[in-house]
Amino acid sequence: MKQCYRNPAATEWYRDMAKDPADFPFLFTYGGTDYEGFGALTLVSRESKRTAKREDNIYRYTLDSLAVTLIFTHYPAYGISESTIWFENTGDADSKVLENLRQVWKFAGDKPVLKGILGDHGNQYRPYETDLTAENAHFVSDSGRPTHGNFPYYNLEYGDGGAMLAIGWAGTFTADFSYADGVTTYTVNSVNNMKTYLKPGEKVRTALFVIAPYQKREPYYAANFWRSWFVDCNLPPLDNKGTELKPMSFHCMSGDTGLPNSDGSISERYFTWRPTFEKMAEVGVKVDVRWFDAGWYIAPDLTSPQSDWWGTVGTWELDQYKWPGKTFLESTDYAREHGMRTLMWFEPERVTDVENLAKNFGYNPDWAIRREGVGSISNNIGIPECYDWTVGRICKTLRDNKVEIYREDNNSDPGALWRYLDTLEGDNRTGITECKFVDGHYRMWDDIIECTLSFGGCGFCDSCASGGGRNDLETIRRGVPLLRSDADRTTTALRLSMSWGFNQWIPYCGANTKEKVGELDATGQSDVYTWRASYLPALNVDSQFTQDPDQDFSILRFGLDEWAKVNPYLLKDFYPMTPWHHRTDRAGFTAFGYNDPETDKGLMLLFRMEDCEDDTLTVTVPWMEPGCTCRLTDEDTGETWTADSAEMSFQLADKRTSRLIWTEKI
Repeated sequence: MKQCYRNPAATEWYRDMAKDPADFPFLFTYGGTDYEGFGALTLVSRESKRTAKREDNIYRYTLDSLAVTLIFTHYPAYGISESTIWFENTGDADSKVLENLRQVWKFAGDKPVLKGILGDHGNQYRPYETDLTAENAHFVSDSGRPTHGNFPYYNLEYGDGGAMLAIGWAGTFTADFSYADGVTTYTVNSVNNMKTYLKPGEKVRTALFVIAPYQKREPYYAANFWRSWFVDCNLPPLDNKGTELKPMSFHCMSGDTGLPNSDGSISERYFTWRPTFEKMAEVGVKVDVRWFDAGWYIAPDLTSPQSDWWGTVGTWELDQYKWPGKTFLESTDYAREHGMRTLMWFEPERVTDVENLAKNFGYNPDWAIRREGVGSISNNIGIPECYDWTVGRICKTLRDNKVEIYREDNNSDPGALWRYLDTLEGDNRTGITECKFVDGHYRMWDDIIECTLSFGGCGFCDSCASGGGRNDLETIRRGVPLLRSDADRTTTALRLSMSWGFNQWIPYCGANTKEKVGELDATGQSDVYTWRASYLPALNVDSQFTQDPDQDFSILRFGLDEWAKVNPYLLKDFYPMTPWHHRTDRAGFTAFGYNDPETDKGLMLLFRMEDCEDDTLTVTVPWMEPGCTCRLTDEDTGETWTADSAEMSFQLADKRTSRLIWTEKI
């Protein structure tokens, strides 16, 4: 890591707080009494753990029969700190009511500006910038899918620096920012409106709250400070050896069958996979992961659904009509023999046809949550027996078929469900269901990852919730968004718009390599322009190897070969070099840069969009320092030249064209 991303001032702040966290800025109400910090609680024990990258300090307090645990973690190389707080009823009777849990942080400095992006659905990662001297900022998410609508990551600039802030919680949250008298106040909580007592033995937790102060208030610094820490300390490992997760390519073979297909996700069969693999070898196109999507499971009534992936989930058992005997294992073995892993789709939080699920698969109908007026039936993984049944079936299928990567989807908002279940608990139980569900979900992923690692699979999941609905920091320490949005399978303009903001916060993500009218269309446009717009750490190669007579295999070879050259830089420093544009705006230029600060090498991706009338793009190359010289090389022509100024101009003669320019400081 470059020295410029170290933050010794923040490290000293942490050490002062770690010595005595009595005044830690956490507030809550218990039994009608307000508590601020931990000074009024009895400290029982303190434990300190250190690894190469982090220091964990664990403080245990008591308050009557309530055990309170503060887990306060620091990353000394970056000066970044995070905290999670647990409450547990260790007594024999119900606890008093616990409510108003929140952290309140004060940041002293003038001219505060809040920057960030909004979430996926509706907003599609649109950026915002708020002058806090003129107005407050308020963010609330109640849906239960925390990165739809709003996005729980914030860049607060103030004084000569700022702080990156994040909420790691796959549930509901609220964040408020206000400014007065030279101080910005950040008030944040998870589990909105929580007000609950705890039964004997019950425990609940807050979100993971991250405070990442930085010292330079200048363009690009904060985002790359965050990205550097994110990649270094948050990405899950590739395997049980702890191998670093690197960029990977994926391909979904389900559209390559010639069979009827309702939405592009469910047609793959036991007799269709081998021709696709053989065609890949014939044309010289190879990906890292075979993406096995929805519709592979038998229906609860033991019939074989031909076009209904949505209404037949829950068994998590291979459909023997589509995959008789061990044919699916044969396909994953074949993939492994040819250097490819397999990813498999699940959606464990929904069930269908509960009566037949109980009759044929041992499901307990009491685990199913049915609500009047709501079509989807939820699966209550908050019940330990339901959790064991669900995770057991998933792990058995993964293990029996040696599937290396678990892909999880969630196509319903659980927030309303949680609130409904709270009402069944009686008075003063608001928020208890959400606490159990979110904690259960994290444990479920931990158990599934342990399962895949046990037979040589991967140490991460694919995070999906109708696209980008579940990308909070706690979740993506266990998984990565291989498709950052369902909409990211449509226009190139949208893809470029999303990259501008999303890549600053979550470096490891993916998009499709075709431009389509509809998200699930089987065919679409695939050219150099769209491929280059899709160069992300997760490359989702969209093609039909055997079913599309017009498939241009040369563009697949070109894209994969060029992406292989680019991908070593995709987790390095990232620079959006042109202003953000709306997903429907195609009238200008878009330019991104990636630079490795260790080697002083990087690249620029330049796009003249479809309706852009100008043919010359002028940009400032952010990593060009005064007085240095840069060697530039055009990937398409091989032309090499030098530049002594950070301001550079490039010609793109035609609309809807791109240039890839390599850079190296001399």
